[in-house]
Amino acid sequence: MLKKALKSLQNGEFVLMYDDEKRESETDMIIGAEFVTGKEVATMREDAGGLICCCIHPNYCNELGLPFMTDIMDAAKNEYPVLGELTPNDIPYDEKSSFSIWANHRKTFTGVTDNDRALTISSMAKMCKEERFSDFGKEFRSPGHVALLRGANGLLKGRQGHTEISLAMAEMANITPVTVVCEMMDSTTGEARSVEKAEDYAKEHGLIFMDGNIVIEEYLK
Repeated sequence: MLKKALKSLQNGEFVLMYDDEKRESETDMIIGAEFVTGKEVATMREDAGGLICCCIHPNYCNELGLPFMTDIMDAAKNEYPVLGELTPNDIPYDEKSSFSIWANHRKTFTGVTDNDRALTISSMAKMCKEERFSDFGKEFRSPGHVALLRGANGLLKGRQGHTEISLAMAEMANITPVTVVCEMMDSTTGEARSVEKAEDYAKEHGLIFMDGNIVIEEYLK
């Protein structure tokens, strides 16, 4: 199943990834950022409904100088004390958030349309793939409408969220390790979509459904 999932990523297709019942207990739609167009953003927006986030490999983040949002808040809390009070030290399923900044490509208009977000996402992957890190500020502005997530250093050796799992899969698939994740929601229950419903969606649309623990185990070998 993992080989099929990696092949799907190489082909620019979605893979559905479930993390763990002891963690978020959520299924995310994931795809390589370099393949994203407005069509894929629309699919995530309509069929998943969670946040559409762009995950960036920690090596790229280091080259870009892209920090965790918590680091930004900590650096600014002396001037803005409320930021110190907002420290996310009580996340029930994790020790640290992967959120960094939010960005738009400078050629977008509002930045929120499907095509605008696709431009931001695909351009981020292209810039990283071409190692044009000095162009970051020239190509993008912040705040924006695409959440950038920073993968933890030492992928899957510490934090093992959808961010790290998707980036590990990108490495294993030999595609640019910049990915997009979007949580699958359930408008009927108001909660995350159940595993059973996520698996049904995968079957209906010919997609691979993966258990994240399988990816973690294989990657850490």
